Amino acid sequence: MAIATGGQSASQRSDLQQSRIRAARWFLAPMIVVLLCVAAWPLARTVYFSFTNTSLTNLYGGEWIGFDNYLNWRTLSSGRVIFRGTLVDPDWWNAVWNTLRFAIVSVGFETVLGLMIALVLNAEFRGRGLVRAAILVPWAIPTIVSARLWGWMLHDQFGIINDILLKLGLISHKIAWTANPDTAMLAVLVVDIWKTTPFMALLCLAGLQMIPRDIYEAARVDGVHPIKVFFYITLPLVRPALMVAVIFRLLDAMRIFDLIYVLTPNSTQTKTMSVIARENLIDFDKFAYGSAQSTLLFLIIGASVIAYIRLGRVDLTGEDHR
Repeated sequence: MAIATGGQSASQRSDLQQSRIRAARWFLAPMIVVLLCVAAWPLARTVYFSFTNTSLTNLYGGEWIGFDNYLNWRTLSSGRVIFRGTLVDPDWWNAVWNTLRFAIVSVGFETVLGLMIALVLNAEFRGRGLVRAAILVPWAIPTIVSARLWGWMLHDQFGIINDILLKLGLISHKIAWTANPDTAMLAVLVVDIWKTTPFMALLCLAGLQMIPRDIYEAARVDGVHPIKVFFYITLPLVRPALMVAVIFRLLDAMRIFDLIYVLTPNSTQTKTMSVIARENLIDFDKFAYGSAQSTLLFLIIGASVIAYIRLGRVDLTGEDHR
C-alpha cells in the first residue's frame, strides 16, 4: 500500500509538472509569434538580401550573386587581383575596431562606476529614496535628447564645457570636441558613460539587495575590514548579477547608433558598424552591401556574447544558485 501511495504521489507530481510546462508554453506562444514577426523574419530577409544585388529602388528584383558582397575578386589583364567586398573593406574594419573599442571602454567604466554607485545606494542613509530616483534621471532621458544636450555643451564656441575648462586653466583654447578627430571618441564615451551608468547601478543594486544581511553582521562581529568584506563577500555574491548586467550593456553598446549618428555623424574615428551599415543601406543605395554588413554585425555581436558567456562562465539559468 505504501509503494502504491508513493507511486501515485510521484505520478501526480509528474502530471503537475507537465501541466505547468504546457501553461508556460501557452503563455510564451504570443511572445514567440511576435518575435518571429518583428525579429526573426527581418533578420532572415537581411541575410537573404546580403547574397543578392538588391537595390533600395528595386527590393524585389535582385539576383542571387552568392558571396560577392562579402568577398569578391577580379583578375585584371595584367594578372593583378582586385579584392572587393565587406570582408576586405578597410572602412568596415575601421568601424569594427571603433565599435569594439567603444563597447569595451564604455562597458568597463560603466560597470565600475555603476557598482560604486550601487554600493552607496545600498547603504542606509536619510533621503536614500530621493537619491535613487535622482540617479536614474540621465538614463531616463531619451538618447537623442541627451545627444543634442551634450552636443551644445561640447560646442567649441557656445559650449559650457569649454568655458568651465578655460576658467579652470585645464585648456588653453576652445576645443571642438565632437569635430576634432583626437577628441571625437572621447566625447562620445563621456556622454554614453554619463547616460548609461545609472542603468548598471540599478542592476548592481538589485544584486546587492539579494545578499543576506546576516553575512555582513557576522563579518562585522568578527572584525573583518570593509575592504576584505567587499572582495571576499560582496563581489563574489554579486558577481552573477554583475555578469548578466554586463551582457545586457555589451549588447546595447555593440549596436550603438543613435548617439554616434547625432554627435559625430561624419567622423571616421567614431563610425560604428551600425552607422556604416545604415549609410550603405540608405544613403549610398547599396542595399545588398549594407545587408551584408548588417549580417556581419549580427554575427560579431553573437560571437562576442557567446565568448563572454563561455569565458566568464555566466549562468543564465539560475540552476547553480538554487
